[in-house]
Amino acid sequence: MCGIVGVISSAPVNQLIYDALLLLQHRGQDAAGIVTMQGTRCFMHKARGMVRDVFRTRNMRALPGAVGLGQVRYPTAGNAYSEEEAQPFYVNAPFGIGLVHNGNLTNAAALQDELFEVDRRHINTSSDTEVLINILAHEIELAARELPLTPATVFKAVGAVHRRLKGSYAVIALISGHGLLAFRDPYGIRPLVIGEGEVPGQPGRTELMIASESVALEGTGHRLVRDVAPGEAVFVDLQGRLHAQQCAAAPQLHPCLFEFVYLARPDSVMDGISVYQARRNMGEALAQRVISTVPPNEIDVVIPIPESSRPSAMQLAHRIGKPYREGFVKNRYVGRTFIMPGQETRKKSVRQKLNAIGVEFRGRNVLLVDDSIVRGTTSKEIVQMAREAGARRVYLASAAPPVRHPNVYGIDMPTQQELVAHGRTVEQVREFVGADALIYQDVDAIKRVVRSLGGRLDGLEASCFDGHYVTGDIGPARIEAMQAQRALAFGGGEDAEVRAEDRGRLALQGSGAA
Repeated sequence: MCGIVGVISSAPVNQLIYDALLLLQHRGQDAAGIVTMQGTRCFMHKARGMVRDVFRTRNMRALPGAVGLGQVRYPTAGNAYSEEEAQPFYVNAPFGIGLVHNGNLTNAAALQDELFEVDRRHINTSSDTEVLINILAHEIELAARELPLTPATVFKAVGAVHRRLKGSYAVIALISGHGLLAFRDPYGIRPLVIGEGEVPGQPGRTELMIASESVALEGTGHRLVRDVAPGEAVFVDLQGRLHAQQCAAAPQLHPCLFEFVYLARPDSVMDGISVYQARRNMGEALAQRVISTVPPNEIDVVIPIPESSRPSAMQLAHRIGKPYREGFVKNRYVGRTFIMPGQETRKKSVRQKLNAIGVEFRGRNVLLVDDSIVRGTTSKEIVQMAREAGARRVYLASAAPPVRHPNVYGIDMPTQQELVAHGRTVEQVREFVGADALIYQDVDAIKRVVRSLGGRLDGLEASCFDGHYVTGDIGPARIEAMQAQRALAFGGGEDAEVRAEDRGRLALQGSGAA
């Protein structure tokens, strides 16, 4: 997963993009980058690290212009630690294009072959974002036989891009000397929203911002206008005029369910649905499962595992009539543990990340509520921490269903063998994590919860829970190849022992962009 933002204004945008990336930092902590445009010249700075570490005063001064875009990155595959794969990416033909991408192209390997053999374009990294920008540049070059470049020409190119790409992609690109382009895959798997605001110091002048989440708009003084529709392309010219057109043949809205469970900030609204309200309602549905498994009179207190589970835990506690307490203090400066390579590193990081407040556990039967259980490593450590803090009995509830399948659409999920629920019953998972009872959310119930909150959803992309991949191109062989590529990128384990002749084939099978 990643966070992306683009702005077109009549004032310098470097500081505005920086501020928006800070608001999207939860979506990516591996690398950050900004590209701006002044006239027909583009200026770029990107590096590994958090936003505050990547950009210094000298870097910001070197990013002039009233059009720009930025990204914060979490790698899902590719060369996970390569600074070359930080975004934005840039190509200088046909017009000079800078691009940021959130998602994962599932046919990246086949596209790389097409680019080399048919389009005569060279790919220099293992990032599918480099594949994407070259596909877009090639299609714009074919569509733009004559100048000037018009919105109709751009939309024709995006239509051709949709026909070639498979997977998930929310994209923002700047086209040197022409404007800002954004588009979303035909299933709308990854989020993308449009906002507008007044240009500071220029009364009556407006600027447009496009970003992964509405929190980036609202936190920078912009008003949420609407979501980019699945398959839609939006082009904003240099005069600030917005042009939009549906460019996909049969678009359907199937946003990623895991965005509502865990990834997005609770104060965001995506596809017309409040993330906070979705999580509260997940707690309501989970309460029904808890009541049927553990009688409420055997529970003394409900404690969330920070932070995404808090709305669900609060609503669950209210529903079963038990007190809600904060039992863990979180160190905000430790990264998300389910993407950390190496079992010992993950175990150590859990203890650095959370510390139990003994008075809330001592002598009590506690119900811990987490947003999801992926590897089970974190859950096992936390259950043990609760016992060490003096809990008599420790029950564990997950606001999400069992994660049994890999996610191939831009969320870093382990291989199937590392998913604690893959091939195990709920009882076997309970034994692994060491809880006295384990309660999972029901997959049909969580889908009903999200869809009941409005929006115009045709469905939800929930492949990590139900194994159904909406793009229709994912089967066991493709998953196996992606998992082998991931092992190469992140290192270690049996999956890393891939034959040398397979490495070239696997190098672009997943995303270096997320």
